[in-house]
Amino acid sequence: MAAFPRRSLLAGGALLAAPGLLHAQGSAWPNRPVRLVVPFPPAGTTDITGRIAAEMISPRLGQQMVVENRSGATGNLGAEHVARSDPDGYTLLCCTISTAAINYSLWGARMQVKPEDLAAVALLIRVPNVIFVPAESPIRTAQELVAAAKARPGALNYGSAGSGGSPHMCMEMFMMRTGTSLVHVPFRGAGPMLIEAVAGRLDAGCDNMPSCLGHIRDGRLRALAVTSAGRSPALPDVPTLVEAGVPDFEATAWFGVQAPSRTPRPIIERLGTELDAITRTPAYRARITELGGDPPGLTPEGGTTPAAFEAFIKAEIARWAEVVQVSGAKVD
Repeated sequence: MAAFPRRSLLAGGALLAAPGLLHAQGSAWPNRPVRLVVPFPPAGTTDITGRIAAEMISPRLGQQMVVENRSGATGNLGAEHVARSDPDGYTLLCCTISTAAINYSLWGARMQVKPEDLAAVALLIRVPNVIFVPAESPIRTAQELVAAAKARPGALNYGSAGSGGSPHMCMEMFMMRTGTSLVHVPFRGAGPMLIEAVAGRLDAGCDNMPSCLGHIRDGRLRALAVTSAGRSPALPDVPTLVEAGVPDFEATAWFGVQAPSRTPRPIIERLGTELDAITRTPAYRARITELGGDPPGLTPEGGTTPAAFEAFIKAEIARWAEVVQVSGAKVD
């Protein structure tokens, strides 16, 4: 990843003097399309979530929110691009549990973005991950996957959408809790990984529910367990990992919106208000429920605010730093 000067992100005086920024602070914002950078390829959960949010917020902004995919380095390339963009409210990041929390401990000194370089705007959705096998696999339960992995340590593999993503880290937790060892095969996004899993070229896989749910419902993949505390209404017959005999296991992926840290506070608050409003509409909740997701749930009304999302991110950074340290997970 190409480094960029930290001073470019923090030179507040020069940025605040820029005419475009001053204009953005006024009532004219937004007066042109807003870019939402999705730091992963199309067809994954980040892309799906970003497009739903962009579609629903555009009428409220009076301008089109346009999704732009910029993938690479477990989302870091897209996050870097947004962090060094003009803080004028016209370039936003569809952040994930990886880009906003896990990557800081997993990538360590190689991270070119720091938590303070991006401002929290809104949490959009939380989703469980699903552990699955190809439809033709003889493995039918999570217990059978554990038994097969213990019988042949290091012989079985599993696919994920990339190193450091929540599916990868969920599998690290799974192996820690079950005393098993599977070989991680990271892909550049959920789409390519699911193609290989459906074709039977992977022994197992783990993915965010929205991107793998269609394949499971169509019978092309067999779900073994979900990683949430309770069963998902989208897959009511699939047990949780705790029900499958893996103790003390709960992990959900999440997706939201961040902006460059020097973005004027009135713009952050306006975006937060509009995104909170759409996440509490029946139309939005119907769409994410169909995908197997849950609403933000950061406020008493079940919504989200910039301040609540900021506190949530800080807690998640600390939580996943501990998992990375204990598991010894590394970027492949």
